[in-house]
Amino acid sequence: MTVHLRRTLTVALTALALPVAITLTATPANADPTAGAWAQLRNCESGGNYTVAAVNGHYGAYQFDLTTWRSVGGKGKPNKATPTEQDYRALYLYRTRGWQPWTCAHMLGLHPDRDAASKRIPTYAQSAYIGHNPTTTAMPPWPGKVYSYGDCDPALRTWQLRMNTYHLGFDGTGCYYAKTKTAVLAVQRANHIKTSGLLGPKTWRAAWQGKAP
Repeated sequence: MTVHLRRTLTVALTALALPVAITLTATPANADPTAGAWAQLRNCESGGNYTVAAVNGHYGAYQFDLTTWRSVGGKGKPNKATPTEQDYRALYLYRTRGWQPWTCAHMLGLHPDRDAASKRIPTYAQSAYIGHNPTTTAMPPWPGKVYSYGDCDPALRTWQLRMNTYHLGFDGTGCYYAKTKTAVLAVQRANHIKTSGLLGPKTWRAAWQGKAP
C-alpha cells in the first residue's frame, strides 16, 4: 500500500510539473523595430528616397551595397527594386545582423530587440508594416545647428539625400560645399526664404514640407 501510494503521488506530481516546464521553455514572441524606427532610418540613410543611387556604391532607401543586398536574396540593384521589396530585404537584413550594417542606426540610437540577428527569415506580410510611401516621409528634427559653407555633419547628409527626391544627384557626403550651397539657395528661392545660403531651420523644414526647388 505504501509503495503504491508513493508511486501514485510521483506520477501525479510529474504530470503537474509538465505544463510548468513547457511554459518556461516556450519561445518568446517575435519583435521587430517599429514603423517609426524604420522611418527614422530611411530619413537618415537616404532622405526617404527609394530610387537614390549614391556614387559610393550604396543604393535605395536603406543604402544597401550590392554585396549586402545579394546576401539577403536581393536581385539586380536595390534602387531599381520596389519599395515593398526594399522594405522586405531591410527586415531580412535586420533579422540577420541587427542594426549593425547601418551607420545611421547607431547615430540615431536605435536599440535592437528580440528579432535582431535572430536568423528568422521574414515573410512579406511581416515586413508590410514598415511603410514605404516616400511622399509622406516624416521630416527628421532639425539638428539645432545652422550650417554654412565648409561645415561637415552627419545631419547634412540627411538633408542632401532628401534633395535627391528632386533629382539633384547628391551622394550624401555630409559636407557643405558648392553643390549643397546651390541646393540651399534653390530651396530658399522656391519657398521665399531669405537667400542667405545658410541652412537653418526654415530651409531644413522646406526640404520636406515646402515647395520643390
